[in-house]
Amino acid sequence: MRAVALYGTVGSLVLSALVAAPAGSADPLTVEARGAAAAARHAAATPIAFGRCPEVEALPPSVQCGTVKVPLDYAHPTGRQIALTVSRVKAKGKPAQRQGALVFNPGGPGASSMYFPMVADLAAWKRLAGAYDLIGYSPRGVARSAPLSCQNPADFAQAPSDAPTHPDEPYKMERIAQAQAYAAGCERNAGPALRFYTTLNNTRDLDVLRAALGEKKLTFMGSSYGTYFGAVYATLFPSHVRRMVFDSAVDPDPDQIWYRNNLDQSRAFESRWADFRTWVAKHDDVYHLGATAQEVLESYEKVRAALTRRPAGGTVGPAQLQAAFLKAGYYDDYWSSRASALAEYLKGNERPLVQQAAPRPESASDDENGNAVYTAVECNDAPWPTDFATWDRDNSELARTAPFETWDNVWMNLPCAYWPAPRQKPVDVRVQPGALPPTLILAAERDAATPYPGALELQRRLPGSVLITEKDAGTHGIAGGANACVNGYVEDYLLNGRTPVRRAECAPHREPNPVSLDERTTHRPGRAVPAL
Repeated sequence: MRAVALYGTVGSLVLSALVAAPAGSADPLTVEARGAAAAARHAAATPIAFGRCPEVEALPPSVQCGTVKVPLDYAHPTGRQIALTVSRVKAKGKPAQRQGALVFNPGGPGASSMYFPMVADLAAWKRLAGAYDLIGYSPRGVARSAPLSCQNPADFAQAPSDAPTHPDEPYKMERIAQAQAYAAGCERNAGPALRFYTTLNNTRDLDVLRAALGEKKLTFMGSSYGTYFGAVYATLFPSHVRRMVFDSAVDPDPDQIWYRNNLDQSRAFESRWADFRTWVAKHDDVYHLGATAQEVLESYEKVRAALTRRPAGGTVGPAQLQAAFLKAGYYDDYWSSRASALAEYLKGNERPLVQQAAPRPESASDDENGNAVYTAVECNDAPWPTDFATWDRDNSELARTAPFETWDNVWMNLPCAYWPAPRQKPVDVRVQPGALPPTLILAAERDAATPYPGALELQRRLPGSVLITEKDAGTHGIAGGANACVNGYVEDYLLNGRTPVRRAECAPHREPNPVSLDERTTHRPGRAVPAL
């Protein structure tokens, strides 16, 4: 599931169907389930020793850090261990107010939430920070948690580069070779450990973290991919769930994981790209990029063509342009800055576009690491087409009507066609009625990264869950955003356990306020934390 390399996708208790056991051997998932239980018991007996955070985490003194050890392979729980980094701000309220730990995962796969406890200092989080220890962590493979890498970060961030919306055969052959080399690099760097970067193991790790925090039941908020492995957790460990918020839900249908989800995502981004252009056209008096969505597209294509001839700042070519504007498909509070940069470029000032779209060398290692974990988890999780002809047929057809993200999404996921590690069958996310306490699902109706039908499917598979819909809005990740109605439901649920009966709707948050480039203050790096 393409989750943009921002700062970042998506279980029946009949576990034996997930991985084929070698003939004559014990069911490996039965063995792994026992290993997970043993690891959780050990973690409960050896709580996390929180203390000062290492300088590399760049966290303020108010945040404490520690580590929890988990098995690399849950079939061998006493074998090789990996240390996951964990962060915490303790609940600020009186002891009687404390409700335990709230663990947050921002998705990816490949994203860290080590920064999450910092929201305790925000006024809007005061009530939740009074009731909960706020817990962030880096999942396996991410940052300092047994980091995974598949290529030299300098090569990963190479720029400028091209991004044709309708690639020719020589370009496709070039990208196939790159995908094959990338998959081989993952195998070379990770070795036999590569197969253990999976959603199932992320889920087991989460249960070990729960135990290490001293929590008998888990309170969890997951965004994007975090909703998927949260749903897998609910399937595997329903009796361990206290409260769960699924923000911007991935479609958990096993037939969707992950190839078809990516096709649906590319289709949805075309609609969201049109939303952005329609908004820009509505404010043509500010941006002068065109009075219709089509005219705005023509302005964009004019810039793309110019960058093909001469990259801005020597580093921003068509691919960098596309990546920058893809973020506007995720978050509408990018709309003003992106439109301003496009307008300024066409007036001869390329600096804003370079500031927003050029690769940042200081983040190259983190970006490469996040992409490596994303690739490993998605490739390991599910079968993918192994012949490029299937990808070519499906995406050539899709690109006729949805060219904006389609081929870029292909190139990001194509290493899965040549993946060297064994593939799993996706978990059948499903629980029996009454097995779970009420859970809360949040979805924006026009979200492109996790299209709205996924939220409906998740609710169908988790009986007793409640769906909160932000109508006619498309920002990805809506907890803590600009919609007070959504935030009220989240806070009431986490503090009091209250939910609507089955579904509720919130009116859309306000559209972004168009401002000129001179009126803007700072470029917002992106919301990776809910800021209730």
